Amino acid sequence: MTAPAPRVGWPDVAKGICILLVVLWHVVTKVVVGIPGAGAVTDAWVMLNAQLLPLRIPLFFLVSGMFAARAVLAGDGASWRRRAGRLALLYLVWVLIQTAVLALAPEFDTARATSGWELLAQLTISPTNLWYLLALAVYLAVGRLTRGLPTAAVLSVAFAIAAVAGAGLLPDLGNLWQLVQNLFFFLIGLRLRAIIERFAARSGVGVLLALAAGYAGALVVVSVLGIRLVPGTWPLLCLVAVAFGVSLSVLIDRHVEVVARPLRWIGRRTLPIYVLHMMPLALIDAGLDAAGWRTTPVLETVGPLVLTAVVIAVCLAVHALLVRIGLGALFDPLRVTDRLTTRVRR
Repeated sequence: MTAPAPRVGWPDVAKGICILLVVLWHVVTKVVVGIPGAGAVTDAWVMLNAQLLPLRIPLFFLVSGMFAARAVLAGDGASWRRRAGRLALLYLVWVLIQTAVLALAPEFDTARATSGWELLAQLTISPTNLWYLLALAVYLAVGRLTRGLPTAAVLSVAFAIAAVAGAGLLPDLGNLWQLVQNLFFFLIGLRLRAIIERFAARSGVGVLLALAAGYAGALVVVSVLGIRLVPGTWPLLCLVAVAFGVSLSVLIDRHVEVVARPLRWIGRRTLPIYVLHMMPLALIDAGLDAAGWRTTPVLETVGPLVLTAVVIAVCLAVHALLVRIGLGALFDPLRVTDRLTTRVRR
């Protein structure tokens, strides 16, 4: 019997990088900027994180599309439907949990429902910070429904949609614009997996340096010319950033094992970090406010990194605890529906 091929490491490295950047972004923009005494160092953290916006979420969705390719483009459809159903249920469960927990920190700067109508909107047309789960469920359905269409046509339409969303032309409904905008990158991963894998296999230091220079140069051009909201600018900038992210992840996985190992480990545990991280952040923020905490230049410099590490550690510890006490179904609600279906059939 042939042994299964070993799991390729760089996509997990990429996911690890992306989830770290997501948590860091929220640490900086939702906690650190509001601490009394924050100054130039905090401004530098905000600027750095803003330059990484074209990278973290588009790269995350590109890798997600690659992982979903077999389920969506082949088979009888049961696999993608199960994945989509699981993600939709996860979104429902964690929006409800987060709504309850964030009520304990009403001053924290993130969307929370305070009425039934707001909750209904967040579950449908105005996604919360958990929008990634809902987006993936939608993307899986779109990928399956369009699988018979030519790749060039599908990606062209998706690019046009991303261009409109990236230009700020959609109504301001929470994170709906992000859900619409990032379909393009999921479909690239879904449809062009073989091309991405060939690019990854051929990436070297020269490619990485060229892409880093291209990414930095593109950021400068967009900023100097003020063309961020020109239709098409944002997805094109994201494409350069994603190519850089893939190349960086490949080289880390290939040559820097001391960094790659923890990134791969985190990259395989992104779900609990993603669904949980906003809640410890809110409670930390409330605690700092209650304590009258003030920052210093030294704390401004290292604080975001320390807080990011603390939040991720708390998320993984809470996940392990919930699984240990029998609440692992919170991270896979289909366990419950499967049990109920089995009982009904019996």
